[in-house]
Amino acid sequence: MELLPRGPGEFGSARYWDRFFRQRGQRPFEWYGAFPELCPVLHKYIRPRDKVLVVGCGNSELSEQMYDLGMCEDIVNIDISDAVICQMQERSRSKRPKMSYLLMDVLQMDFPDAHFQVVLDKGTLDAILTDEEETTLAKVDKMFAEISRVLQVGGRYFCVSLAQAHVLKKAVEYFSQEGWVVRVHQVAGSRDKQQFVLPVFVYVMTKFRKIPGSAPQILEICPEEQDKPMRVESAERLVAAVKDRQHYALLCSQLSKTPCGEQVSLDLCDKENGRPRYTLHVIDSPSVKPSRDNHFAIFIIPQGRETEWLFGTEEGRRQLATSAGFGRLVTVALHREQHYEGMAGIQAELSGKVMELAPLGLPAQQQVPFLSVGGDIGVRTVRHRDTSPLSGEYVVEDVKGDGTCYFRRLIFLRNRNVVQSEARLLAPKPLPGQKKRRKDKKKPSPAEPPAAIDKSYLCCEHHKAMVAGLCLLGGPDPLPALLAVLVVGLGGGSLPLFVHDYFSQARVAVVEIDPSMLEVATRWFGFSQGDRMRVHVSDGLDYVAKLAAEVSALPPAAPAQYDAIMFDVDSKDLTVGMSCPPPAFVEKPFLQKVKTILKPEGVFVLNLVCRDARLKESVLATLREVFPLLYVRRIEGEVNEILFCQPSPEGRRDPAELGARARALEGALRQPGRPWDSSYVLADMLQAIKIL
Repeated sequence: MELLPRGPGEFGSARYWDRFFRQRGQRPFEWYGAFPELCPVLHKYIRPRDKVLVVGCGNSELSEQMYDLGMCEDIVNIDISDAVICQMQERSRSKRPKMSYLLMDVLQMDFPDAHFQVVLDKGTLDAILTDEEETTLAKVDKMFAEISRVLQVGGRYFCVSLAQAHVLKKAVEYFSQEGWVVRVHQVAGSRDKQQFVLPVFVYVMTKFRKIPGSAPQILEICPEEQDKPMRVESAERLVAAVKDRQHYALLCSQLSKTPCGEQVSLDLCDKENGRPRYTLHVIDSPSVKPSRDNHFAIFIIPQGRETEWLFGTEEGRRQLATSAGFGRLVTVALHREQHYEGMAGIQAELSGKVMELAPLGLPAQQQVPFLSVGGDIGVRTVRHRDTSPLSGEYVVEDVKGDGTCYFRRLIFLRNRNVVQSEARLLAPKPLPGQKKRRKDKKKPSPAEPPAAIDKSYLCCEHHKAMVAGLCLLGGPDPLPALLAVLVVGLGGGSLPLFVHDYFSQARVAVVEIDPSMLEVATRWFGFSQGDRMRVHVSDGLDYVAKLAAEVSALPPAAPAQYDAIMFDVDSKDLTVGMSCPPPAFVEKPFLQKVKTILKPEGVFVLNLVCRDARLKESVLATLREVFPLLYVRRIEGEVNEILFCQPSPEGRRDPAELGARARALEGALRQPGRPWDSSYVLADMLQAIKIL
């Protein structure tokens, strides 16, 4: 039996619906939106004394159920199908005397003006607005005008819809321009049996008298899990918010049926302000043999540790999921702008939502474990937040690492999953005679002076490699008596500070384009200037070009200025596949200027972060053209590659010689009374170095 129309246009045809209901018989046809799902929304607005008009009623049981449950009794149902009206009159005549069924077209109704307090439409608008042809839109305008005419001021038009973008946009634009308040509810679907993958929505449009002039539009969305509506500023944003929920429903449907080959990422937003609150990654492990207890688990990443390799990279999360031993693992990252009430609070908040991401075959009533490191949600304290015209919005925050160590981090929020600078904090030492703080005493507030920075500890592996690269300097002594170093890119200042403090004869010049970063490094990362350390607030390109011009003007016998030049510069342009350095810093004319100010036996050290393979090959080719000797040290688990470039091929050293120089240099740097990170072994850093 063929019940589907030959084309979308037949949805508006009385002849089609007569044939449809004759063939279907007495079985109720609930296209979507069954009464139990719609009831919470309808009950919120409809009063027992309201006079209700149901347009395009079909043989749905919605009106009957509203009547039988006492929601309201004064209900008039209309439809263009004579067959279904006869069916419904016969079905309700004796049981529901106050409810009526009339043969009538919603485009031309016989009711007087302002006759109803409620107009209810379940699927009728969707059936009529099948396309955006001029004739279709004119028909919809006529329908809306008729609904507006028969509805009292203060009355409501309820439209149950699948909210296709063109349908929602048309309804919202029409009624908001008429001065109506438009609120869109997402209907809570049946978790056990759902006819449609896409969620059902109810547009609740409240009629107000149109105010002359440009009155502000009131547009709101009310997701299924909350009663409080969220205000949106435009019809486009409302359509986009609904589209996000539709995509989420499709994703959940897909994940419930098949394993995900690639990791799926999504944000769950705060109900109050719409900002991201949780970032979820769904990872399936096909190698894990399923049993009753290892189908599904949730892993809460402690605050501040979301940038670590294990949690912040696709490969790391895959390893985490495999080692956890669950067929599907959902990792949850917590956002710094949000407040969390401990592990129990997060579990209560997420339990319902994450179950929508459960895999196929999860046993009914299965308890899903929430996992974490050490059983807590970590510690994150934002010490400072500001905006720089050059670097954008940034934060300085203290986070608890693995174990008892705390770290201070600089994060640029345009790339919030990348730590720009990091320093380890020293535990405060009690003053002589001062008693230890009792555990039950109040903890220090963020307003107190920051803890001291451990300047002996280089947190970033690429900084360790860059310092180790100084072993490549020419000359018999691995620790030159005098050392001139140029560092382009200050950040928190850890790299130039370490060179300054451990190479006691070094004179360090730092170039930083953003004056805000100098302030951040000085106030929050223990950076300071002195006789051997000067910061020049300038564009690195301009500064190097100026130095190169000065050197070129000197007599040929005059020495170049620097033993070592280090570039650790981030790119502000996130559209390029290279985030460090900006492309202009690796163009041939500029690299030739770098070579001009570098001593013949010196070393140019470049932190390269490039995900574009073709672009990286181009950069390496350009570097080879300028610098005959090129080494690379790849940082394990990171995209960073440290390139060591030397002006002369005669400086080439074999691995054994490099190892010996590294051990000698480390011995010279490890002075009595001077702290040294025992995990930092220069020879180990250079063991993986390769000549390109």
